[in-house]
Amino acid sequence: MSEYLRLPPRIKVLEALGALADGRVEVLGDKEAIVRSSDGTRTYRVYLDVSRREVDSTDNGTVHRGYIGYPIIAFLMMKGLLPVNEELMKSLRGIPWRKLNEEYKNYAKVIDVIIKERKLDENAVNKYIDQVMAMLRRMNLKRVQKYNEVSEE
Repeated sequence: MSEYLRLPPRIKVLEALGALADGRVEVLGDKEAIVRSSDGTRTYRVYLDVSRREVDSTDNGTVHRGYIGYPIIAFLMMKGLLPVNEELMKSLRGIPWRKLNEEYKNYAKVIDVIIKERKLDENAVNKYIDQVMAMLRRMNLKRVQKYNEVSEE
C-alpha cells in the first residue's frame, strides 16, 4: 500500500531544521535514519528511497495525518536534498517544539513566538520555508509502509 503524502504544516520545516541544529538525526545508512524528538521521549524511524520517491516514518504526521513529517524533512536536509539555512539553523537550537505545540495548539502562533523570542527576520524565515515547501511539492513523495507503528518510546 502506498499513498502520496501531502505537504506538511509550515512549522515542520523549522522543526526539521531544529532537529539538525540539536544533533537529533542519526543516519543509519543511505536509506534509513533515526530522529529523536525535541524532548527526547520519542524516536522516529525514517526510510527514504530518493530514486523511487518513496518514504516512511513513524511520526504522527506521516502515519496518521498523511503529510511529510519533520523526521523525513530532516533526513532530506541531512542528505543535501533540501537546503539548510545555517544561520537560521543555529537560531533554532534547543527549542522545545513539542511543549510549544501542545501549549499553544496553533502552529502559526508557535512560529510567531519563536520569531519574536529568537529575534529572527520574519521575511527571511518565511522565504526559507517557502523554498523548502516548493521543493517538497516537486518531490511528490509517496509513503510506502516499511514500519508498522508510531513511535511512542
